Amino acid sequence: MNRVLIVEDQADIRKLIRMTLEFEAYEIHEAGDGASGLRLARAVRPDLVLLDVMMPGEMDGLQVCQALKTDPELKGIKVVLLTARGQIRDQEAGRTAGADEYLVKPFSPLQLIDTIELLLGAT
Repeated sequence: MNRVLIVEDQADIRKLIRMTLEFEAYEIHEAGDGASGLRLARAVRPDLVLLDVMMPGEMDGLQVCQALKTDPELKGIKVVLLTARGQIRDQEAGRTAGADEYLVKPFSPLQLIDTIELLLGAT
């Protein structure tokens, strides 16, 4: 069973994502900010992280993504950035940070599942 970590500061969005993923065979973990998300990623070693870009606190999503992708033990984790910012320069910043995929909010549950299956391989 693939492990998915949701790192999102808005509880309602985390809940919607979790509810979408519960229909699939995923072990789901959640964090409400970047620093806790990075700690949880180190602890549970997810296969994929769904990572909000704009979060309050000491680390935003781009910083968490970069930390994951530059850590030799965690760099294989797939990262999908979730953001309301859809400009080309925002997407380029995500790619520079090492993101595997970039979804602009609002995205559909089907789009989310398709993106995850593409990155992890259909289960």
